[in-house]
Order: sequence, then C-alpha cells, then structure tokens
Amino acid sequence: MFSHVTFGTNDLVRAGAFYDAVLGILGHVRGLERETFISYGDRSGARFFVMNAFDGNVASTGNGVHAAFVAESRADVDAFHAAALDAGGTDEGAPGLRPQYHEDYYAAYVRDPDGNKLQAVCRKPG
Repeated sequence: MFSHVTFGTNDLVRAGAFYDAVLGILGHVRGLERETFISYGDRSGARFFVMNAFDGNVASTGNGVHAAFVAESRADVDAFHAAALDAGGTDEGAPGLRPQYHEDYYAAYVRDPDGNKLQAVCRKPG
C-alpha cells in the first residue's frame, strides 16, 4: 500500500544515529543517503525516510501522526523500545499487550529526538 513514510528532522546526524540504533533492531539498515536525507529499506520496496524539511523551514511533528514498524517478536519490541530510550528518544508507551486493538497486539511507542512518534508492533501470539 505504501511507497514510503517520511519524518522531518532538524539534525540529520542525530536522527541518523537514533534510527540506525532503533531500526537496526528490526533488521532495517541505511539505504540511499544524501546531504538532506537518510533512507531505510529496499529501494525497490517500502522505505522510511528521515530528512530535513523540503521547504527549508524548521521540521515539526504532526499531532496524531506516527509510523508503526513490524517486529518479528515481542523481544524485538522490547529491544526497540530500550534502544530508542538509549539513543535519546522518549517513552510514549512501554512494551505490552494492547488488547483493545487485537488479543495478540504487542507494541511499544516512542518519540525520536525531534518529537516524531513511532511504534514497533508484533501481532504474533506470545
């Protein structure tokens, strides 16, 4: 369904270090990279970008916006959350079941250093 998701940053070096640590847990490594952006994922498939605002203004977050990344296991969700906090992110919801979504919906929510909200989710039984 999606080609890519983009989050803005005001410090690409800091954002790159954060996303290298956090997305690396989920098996995603840096892909295409330029002076104004870093991408993760396969160039022929879905990708995630962190970049300076295209219009040259200060990047800001959207209220009610977040990106959710698939985790292969609940342990990966736990590791994602811990890596995010270690890399300068903030907690927005500790790892745990979210039965209001699905009986096996295990997720964690964090914000990156720019305030963008992201999530790791595993839908497999425990």
